[in-house]
Amino acid sequence: MSVEDNLAKIDQQIEQACKNSGRAKNEITLIAVTKYVTTERAQEALDAGIKHLGVNRKEGLLEKYEEIGDQATWHFIGTLQSRKVKEVIGQISMIHSLDRKSLAKEINKRASCPVPCFIQVNISEEESKHGLAASEVESFIEALSQYENVKVVGLMTMAPHTEDEEKLRGVFRQLRALRDRIRDKGYRHAPCEYLSMGMSNDFALAIEEGATHIRLGSSLVGE
Repeated sequence: MSVEDNLAKIDQQIEQACKNSGRAKNEITLIAVTKYVTTERAQEALDAGIKHLGVNRKEGLLEKYEEIGDQATWHFIGTLQSRKVKEVIGQISMIHSLDRKSLAKEINKRASCPVPCFIQVNISEEESKHGLAASEVESFIEALSQYENVKVVGLMTMAPHTEDEEKLRGVFRQLRALRDRIRDKGYRHAPCEYLSMGMSNDFALAIEEGATHIRLGSSLVGE
């Protein structure tokens, strides 16, 4: 199916999830995850009206950026190796996977202005997933105050692959509660307003539980 057709269905689901939770649709940023698709398919997403593209590898970003450039707002959503920061920092608008001090240090060194970052949190505590434990997040954010070019705009998590809606909601609620606690601290370097959570199989639930940024790949642009 075309991205435009997929987007029409997804828009309906977003609208319903917003209605169910008393939210406005303009609170939701839809990111098309393009890691498994061609540059042409990514361009199709832009042509359908999607403004935000997600990549998870340096090579994928640079390849697509060469063709698409600033037509898109670029989100880095995969694990970012510190040694590769210098190659991507000029192209990306947001990093969704900050989870260690060495990465923050390199971002701070290479960036010419504050970079909006999400702290990746492993709420579900799965060994296969990256991210900080929930108990580590606040002290980590406090330690980031020394880096003037790192701005913590929110928290990100990946929920388990399960059909259990209550389990999924539980993960999203935990992240939201953690976000609320940090936001209420009033850190200047960490306003922590946003929640990056929800993928193709669970984005409607994520929206109902407070997601502001959803990351859709297979359901939107395909594999």
